[in-house]
Order: sequence, then structure tokens, then C-alpha cells
Amino acid sequence: MSEEYIRGQISAKEDEITRIEEDASKKDASAEAEIEEKFDPKIEASKLKLDEEVSLRDEAIQKAEEWTQKKKEKIASAKLADKEYNELKNDKAKALNAKLKEIETDKKNQIKQVQSEIKALEKQLAALEKEKAKKAAQE
Repeated sequence: MSEEYIRGQISAKEDEITRIEEDASKKDASAEAEIEEKFDPKIEASKLKLDEEVSLRDEAIQKAEEWTQKKKEKIASAKLADKEYNELKNDKAKALNAKLKEIETDKKNQIKQVQSEIKALEKQLAALEKEKAKKAAQE
């Protein structure tokens, strides 16, 4: 293998690292959009439901004598809506973190492999240069 060929391979591997990093960056943005698309409508609907239930609960408390039964129902439904809202927010955060961690691990593994290939190529290049210098010294 010639020096130019090895240098070209090193350059190609470095370009591959750049591509991997760009792909990971795109995946990061895609993961966030994907998770938001999955959870945001549910969270918004849950938030609207929570706001509505809390409002109705407050009204029931004001009319406690006539609405005693309704007050109990709305307290329970507001609690469920609040629980659902918080669970969805937590699920979204967990899902996003898991997706980002997966992408980061994949990126690191790919870069590590390419870097080991670069090291092997650099060793070959050093050996060729040493051999070339040895021949030049003999002449």
C-alpha cells in the first residue's frame, strides 16, 4: 500500500466519523420530535382535562351543601387527571432519555470502531515510512 492510499483511507475514515456525528445529531433531533409527537397531544389533552376538572372541583366546593356528591366525584377525577398528566410527562422524559442514550451509545461504538481502523492504518503508514527511510539510508 502506498502512503497516498493510506492517507486517503485515513481521510475517508475521518469523513466517516463526521458523517456518523452528523447522523447522530439528526437522530437526536428526530428522537426529540418523535417523542414530542407521541406524547405532546396526550399531555395537552390531559392538561386540558386537568384544568377543567380542577375548575369544576372548585365550583363544587363553593356549593358544598347542594353539591356534596358532585364535589367528591370531581375531586377523584381531578386526582386521576393529575396523576395521568404527571405520568405522561414522566414517561415522555424517560422515553426521550432512553432514545438519546441509545443514539449516543451507537455513535460511540461506531466512532470507536473507525478510530481503531485509523490507528491500524497509521501503524501501516509509519511502517512504510520507516521502511522508506531505511532504504534511503542504505542508498
